[in-house]
Amino acid sequence: MPAYHSTYNDAAEYRQLANMVVLPIRSKVRGPAPPLPNPSDIDIIDESIDLFKSNYCLNKISQIKPIQNNKNEATKILLSYSLDNFYLPGEPGFPMNGIYAPPKDKHDADLLKQYLTQIRQECSIRLIEKVYNTQDGKPSKWWMCFQKRKFMGKSLS
Repeated sequence: MPAYHSTYNDAAEYRQLANMVVLPIRSKVRGPAPPLPNPSDIDIIDESIDLFKSNYCLNKISQIKPIQNNKNEATKILLSYSLDNFYLPGEPGFPMNGIYAPPKDKHDADLLKQYLTQIRQECSIRLIEKVYNTQDGKPSKWWMCFQKRKFMGKSLS
């Protein structure tokens, strides 16, 4: 099965922080991410969620926290998780230090933290809409089947 690749692979025109590209997103959450030039275009978050199942055979994802059978409860859990403290590249607790370089200075570290928080919040909002996109309001079994998997062999929670 061929892997799908991002349309943002050639991201030379975007700013980089700690080997991460600060890509434009369509966001309801304030943050440093540049706005998407055309709001009807697919951004990196939509692309990641939509292509996740296709790339599943290559990588596995871990359960962030137990998601209840209630959309409102799941929203509260994921949004509070997205605002929790997390490690940045270069810090001892960051799970992928071998892939990402540490930020150059405190300003870059603050900007990266704001960007990743914005991405985490927006991802939570969109993922809830995908998982609870059922007629009975219960989580989709086709998304919940991934809840105990790991991503690249790492537990990211």
